[in-house]
Amino acid sequence: MTSAELTFTDNRSANELYGDLNKNLIALEKALDVTIKTRGATLVIKGQPHEVQLGSSLLRQLYGLIQTGYPVYAQDVAYGLRILERSPKASLKDIFLDKIYISANHGVISPKSVNQKEYIEAIRGHDLVFGIGPAGTGKTYLAVAMAVSAYASRQVKSIILARPAVEAGERLGFLPGDLAQKINPYLRPLYDALHDMLGREKTLQLIEQGTIEVAPLAFMRGRTLNDAFIILDEAQNTTREQMKMFLTRLGFGSKAVVTGDITQIDLPDNRHSGLVGAIKILRKVKGLSFNYFTDVDVVRHPLVQQIIRAYDRPKTKEAS
Repeated sequence: MTSAELTFTDNRSANELYGDLNKNLIALEKALDVTIKTRGATLVIKGQPHEVQLGSSLLRQLYGLIQTGYPVYAQDVAYGLRILERSPKASLKDIFLDKIYISANHGVISPKSVNQKEYIEAIRGHDLVFGIGPAGTGKTYLAVAMAVSAYASRQVKSIILARPAVEAGERLGFLPGDLAQKINPYLRPLYDALHDMLGREKTLQLIEQGTIEVAPLAFMRGRTLNDAFIILDEAQNTTREQMKMFLTRLGFGSKAVVTGDITQIDLPDNRHSGLVGAIKILRKVKGLSFNYFTDVDVVRHPLVQQIIRAYDRPKTKEAS
């Protein structure tokens, strides 16, 4: 066992670091199996050497974030800890302060992991980016945020969001309603992201104006998309032909992001995933970027990370 003492120069910032009723420190104690005692702007952290070093580094960096005006919450403790566990020399300021967009409810959208930061940088620097990884890692949400930011700064004139209308065990023909009503459930996650960033009224206004288009992938055929930010979501459910069709829609002044999870392919067994094919075919093409996410990048409920890890473990023979 070892201990480390940290003294902060500003009482107010120290209190924000601790959180209401010390909830940020309590979250850190549970995560690292350490004990933390506070006395004003000074705290002492005790535990195993590695955990004490990790906890001290995290608290110092979070304190530095608070002094820049960044509000630190319990989830930031979890995000920061995950980052420093994998990348001890990482700068939380460089990651958390990379503001992509201010959402309609005045929340700041920013990366919460090293891979998310690299993904954002890839989108800024490339015209075609692939974001590949499990659910909850922010692939689509961050891409939509980058699209909204690009439109707000007049880098593009329109935003186009597409998805293949393929889901496990269901076909459009068996769903009730007309074509628009059949398709809408498949596009719901994209609408949700737009509503969160722009607000419902602004989103509807831009859709009515044709500035934002949310459509099934089939509607992209035959088009050339200029001055647009284009996102293809759930790309693991495209066929090889659909993926080629989408990628060749890219026009002048446009940027495209393709997102998907190759562990959740819902195509019939006799159809090959266009995303898997693109990874193999385009790997050596210059000017595009492949970015991969893992369970470490999950920004949903902590259980989601554990569920993904459980499903990704090698299958073991069940006890008879």
